[in-house]
Amino acid sequence: MAFVPLTLIVALLHALLALRLLPALAERTPAWPLLALALVVSVVSMPLPFLARRRWPIPAWLKWVGLVSMGWFSSLFVLSVLRDVVLLGHWLLGPSGANSGADAWRTTSALLVPLLATLITLVGYFNARRTARVRRVDIPISRLPSQLAGFTIAQLSDIHVGPTIRVRYIERIVHAVNRLGADMVAITGDLVDGSVTELRTHVAPLGKLKARHGTYVVTGNHEYYAGAHAWVDELRRLGLHVLMNEHVVLQTRNVSGAQTDEEVHESALVVAGVTDYTAGHFDDSHASDPEGAVRDAPPQVHTRVLLAHQPRSAIAAAQAGYQLQLSGHTHGGQFFPWNLFVPLQQPFTAGLHRLHDMWVYVSRGTGYWGPPKRFGAPSEITLLRLVQAV
Repeated sequence: MAFVPLTLIVALLHALLALRLLPALAERTPAWPLLALALVVSVVSMPLPFLARRRWPIPAWLKWVGLVSMGWFSSLFVLSVLRDVVLLGHWLLGPSGANSGADAWRTTSALLVPLLATLITLVGYFNARRTARVRRVDIPISRLPSQLAGFTIAQLSDIHVGPTIRVRYIERIVHAVNRLGADMVAITGDLVDGSVTELRTHVAPLGKLKARHGTYVVTGNHEYYAGAHAWVDELRRLGLHVLMNEHVVLQTRNVSGAQTDEEVHESALVVAGVTDYTAGHFDDSHASDPEGAVRDAPPQVHTRVLLAHQPRSAIAAAQAGYQLQLSGHTHGGQFFPWNLFVPLQQPFTAGLHRLHDMWVYVSRGTGYWGPPKRFGAPSEITLLRLVQAV
């Protein structure tokens, strides 16, 4: 939707909530001007982060105010709708008259709605800004060679370096990952929300990620909003391996000396990466291709892992013969009620799932997008371990 119509709709929604809450709140407490002021700050500041993307010189602190307001208003709106549903139900089904309790609920709930919205926003802010916790997941692979048992992958996803996620946030993530001693690191897209010029210094700490077999990256949809070609070049300059519908073969054991070809192949792992599911809309040459990503891969190496930003790449990946797909994109919904809408677009929202003979792991994301807010969908650094299926 265009910027101006969207801004008008947001302003109308603010006006609607003011009409629904302020009169009832004024009956309960003289503090109603605080909510009125908060609504004014919200409606004025919410467009500012988007104006900044249009090259308007918006100070960083005003972007913060706008994004925090966005998260607060989202909760305020949802809670207000729930309040109105309860009021409607009471009006339709409840007792009438002075002793019905409807008036008391109307005034009390008008106070509870902004208080709960503020509490949820504060808790969500803490959850979003803390360093993501490590989530350990075992992936049982059928016929996994014994040489690959215990191979570990540290997955980062949806960091969204941008207006509120900067260099110190990234340094904390890098420190946490390096302490894991993983065999490889996978970054499954949506790393940035801005241009290379804006964010180069804030992304730079990712070049210090340490893993035995290196760090592998695939593009997400936000890389294409921000200039994917420039970002691919920048990430490669940092020493990260960007996989663009291609694969690498990792030799996970020392194969020097007299070993058979079978032993060499059984200790190898194919790691493939595809461009974002929608990349072809931005550049025809970047169209996502899970099957093409393993073209010419050694057929004797049967264990294959795909890095694909969006879970909906899984159907093509399963057909192409992968054993595991690592994805992100969904943020696990990030905060209620957006988790309810994810299944309308994606086959999986978060966690480990089975699709035919392939496992799909969907990270809830290591950062966040937009409002610095996570509620009911904690961020994660995922440490995945390949194990033999029982």
